[in-house]
Amino acid sequence: MSTATTLAAEQKLSTAEIEQGRDHLEQTFLLVVGATKGLSAAQWEFKPSAEGWSIAQALEHIVSVQEIVIRRVGEALPSAPPPPARDAEEVDAIVIHQFTGRLKKFKGPEMLMPVGRWTPAEALDRFLANSATLAQLLESASGLRSHALDAPPLKAVTEGRHQVMDGYQWILTAGSHSIRHVKQILEVKAHAGFPQN
Repeated sequence: MSTATTLAAEQKLSTAEIEQGRDHLEQTFLLVVGATKGLSAAQWEFKPSAEGWSIAQALEHIVSVQEIVIRRVGEALPSAPPPPARDAEEVDAIVIHQFTGRLKKFKGPEMLMPVGRWTPAEALDRFLANSATLAQLLESASGLRSHALDAPPLKAVTEGRHQVMDGYQWILTAGSHSIRHVKQILEVKAHAGFPQN
């Protein structure tokens, strides 16, 4: 087997990795759709506090992050360097289990803050399309484990212990980030002042 063939073989995700990623993205999809189903205009726009986000803002932020991840994996990842020697499964677990928590709050970059880019219906349409794109990348993109990009969210969660994420981990991040904000959406819906209709 040639070196090129060996490298090509190394770039393929295992069946277990694909199944884990598929399950994670599907869970994310169902949670977002379930948390936003049947909301009235007043419910979409309700803010629990002056600085708190409405459900419409949380969904806009989810979609913005999805689209950044899709661009990073599709455009920047193929020319990125290989990841350093590390336990990839440990980083996978951090992304899946720790990125979803809301005990620690992190301020995201300004370009990802909600500014009313889309109506809730438009944002939902984009979420559905982006979810399909992420699932397609998981199934068909080559070299997801072979390249890594600088990862501010991983640095923040691990306090600098890990610095980069490979393509597979970025796809998992899109799911985990969405779950984190589904929890925020549920907090808004549980607020005493949340409109009943």
